[in-house]
Amino acid sequence: MNTTPEKIFDEYVALTARLFNLPISLISLVDEERVWFKASVGAPVGVTSLARPDSMCSAAILQDTPVFFSDYTRESCELVNPATAEALGLNFYAGTTLFTAEGTKMGVLAVIGREKRVFTTEESALLVSLAQLVSQTIELRARYLAAEDPDGWEKAQRELETSLDDNFALARYLATRTQGINLEDEEVAQLLKLRLERMGEVLKNRLEF
Repeated sequence: MNTTPEKIFDEYVALTARLFNLPISLISLVDEERVWFKASVGAPVGVTSLARPDSMCSAAILQDTPVFFSDYTRESCELVNPATAEALGLNFYAGTTLFTAEGTKMGVLAVIGREKRVFTTEESALLVSLAQLVSQTIELRARYLAAEDPDGWEKAQRELETSLDDNFALARYLATRTQGINLEDEEVAQLLKLRLERMGEVLKNRLEF
């Protein structure tokens, strides 16, 4: 927490926002009192953290499976004060937990929008896949830094960034071809799944160093 921005995590949230066609995506890390944003796209400039009662991530991290809210009201989630979201005109949130290798919950990968919408089973599965990649990348970062091998971490980032760039190009193509990415299209869902699995293999190989 409270580390400087890193391109690899910025690229993860940019890809996630593109895949879900939503204006905001973020990687949050949650401690006892605050939700701190390691990376975000589309969020208000200068907002790097929120008190736990003001962030939906503080509710999402309590769950083992993805959660979503199509409105920000006290009735929809008693754990969170909706005032912050309402002030920003936000009406949709979907997030899933980031886990350490030992299974400890450390944060959330989330997508946020201004329009109410349904969150499908296919979208939920995609968000989980992306969150697994983010979790593994955080783990990889920790291992390289613990080993005092910053050069190894730089090389790993470049390899992952190449995969992320490829996935972003695919997402841009799919969005243009079909006027939005339809995850209910089996061909589209399978193509994205295979691409993300390739990233997973890159991470797996790196984590075995």
